[in-house]
Amino acid sequence: MTHTRHQVVVTGIGLVTSLGVGHEAHRDQLMSGTAPSRVVDSTSFAPYTIHPLPEIDWSAQIPRRGDQRQMENWQRLGVYAAGLALDDAGLKGDLEACASMDMIVSAGGGERDINVDTLIVEESRKRNDREQLLNEKLTTELRPTLFLAQLSNLLAGNISIVHKVTGSSRTLMGEEGAGISAVETGFARIAAGQSTHCLVGGAFVSERVDMLMVMEAIQGLGKDADAPFWSADGSANGMNLGTAGAFLVLESLEHAQARGAHVYARLDAVLGDRGSREADRLEQRLTRLADDTGASGGGVDTVVFTGATGYPELSARERTFLQSRFPNAPRRTLGALFGHSLEAHFPTGVALACLALDDDAPVSPFAAGEDAVTSAAANTAIVTAIGHVRGEGIARLTRMP
Repeated sequence: MTHTRHQVVVTGIGLVTSLGVGHEAHRDQLMSGTAPSRVVDSTSFAPYTIHPLPEIDWSAQIPRRGDQRQMENWQRLGVYAAGLALDDAGLKGDLEACASMDMIVSAGGGERDINVDTLIVEESRKRNDREQLLNEKLTTELRPTLFLAQLSNLLAGNISIVHKVTGSSRTLMGEEGAGISAVETGFARIAAGQSTHCLVGGAFVSERVDMLMVMEAIQGLGKDADAPFWSADGSANGMNLGTAGAFLVLESLEHAQARGAHVYARLDAVLGDRGSREADRLEQRLTRLADDTGASGGGVDTVVFTGATGYPELSARERTFLQSRFPNAPRRTLGALFGHSLEAHFPTGVALACLALDDDAPVSPFAAGEDAVTSAAANTAIVTAIGHVRGEGIARLTRMP
């Protein structure tokens, strides 16, 4: 028996970063020819630098105040970005289309109660029975509704409630790997004919003390607000957390054409993997992923969106691989302009690749003096992600004729 492989295209982009709200705000800045100015906050969490949430009128995509109140900011951001993607694809309010739309979301854990965390740490300095202390505080200090608000799959649940997307729903956890798998799963389902249209993406808000603490536990955060992303020797200068809500509407080409949808780009291949990074195993895995996605060579009309984290040694290895694999293709480092957004990082890279392929202008450098200037519009885009601890992924996209 032969199975028909369906072409997968992107027809909707919902994007919010520190640069602004909506894909047009990003297109205006990223296709202008000059590197946009970073939007950062280096004082609120000094000595660390974060890329903050832009000013948003939540009611534009989440009209009911009650819905807004019961979500945390990262959930609001995801629901908002999902609404933007549905609007952009022309599917918002189409109850029949949304009822049959599949949804794959990458999400992390909810925000913590910092006051309770602080109380437990302070009390533990005075007592040795810390297991009993922890149980006492968890049963007396935490409000019961906190646990409900923290559930990762509530982002998908709230998208279903607010935007009426009620087909199958999957929530994936696992930091950068979750974002890779969300796009990969949506692509695979449509390519195999198991779905005709999917909403995929994730959200992350950088203004979280708990996440800064987790990343700094392995000394991974940058501490110099003025340091460029890349050092002169090709290593990176540390991670700066970034805010991003990035959702995409993926469709089969037939489904998109039947309804006359605008197509940003064709998604040719997406693959993710994970494994040991000892010796040259990371490079071997990246080579196989690049081979299997057809991501090779590439001239000046190929642009590489690298999701390098900023962790010095790890990012240097990624950069070396990309230089050898795509020697003539200009690179655009997401972390240099947007910061690192964990679960949302890979969907953000795919969204930016779509904007580049939909435009006749070359992609502006993401970091002046670091990214090579190009005069060619992109015909092919490669998106990479190497998780700060585990998980790797590569996507290849092409301009539609």
